[in-house]
Amino acid sequence: MKIVVDTGRIIAALLRDSISRKILFNENFNFICPDHTISEIDGHKEEIIGKSDISENEFSILLAIIFEKIDVISKLSYEAFLNEAKNLINDLEDVPFLALCLAIKAEGIWTEDKHFEKQNRVKIFKTKDIIKYLENTNKT
Repeated sequence: MKIVVDTGRIIAALLRDSISRKILFNENFNFICPDHTISEIDGHKEEIIGKSDISENEFSILLAIIFEKIDVISKLSYEAFLNEAKNLINDLEDVPFLALCLAIKAEGIWTEDKHFEKQNRVKIFKTKDIIKYLENTNKT
């Protein structure tokens, strides 16, 4: 299943060995994100290092490992959908994720960000939805 992953879920995976990290490494998903996600994470680098109590080197290694599981998509691939996305959501930080989802025709966006819930064009997956999907997948 192809899903756009929000920066918040990636940061959660960087902060601790959590359910978010386990989900990112699950083979049932093909996670993608817009290219600006890297700079967004870089802007929170010091905060992440401080909260997770890891070194800068450990942060870099973990980030590289996580991004082996996420396809970073260039703005060229979704820029034609940016205006449509701007009309669907009021948080400009969220526009690229929505535009990418529309452009790539992903199943939806994995996020805990409430701004996405105000639109109805793209399916939103909360972490609990992903867990439920995995539970149902493992039963078959």
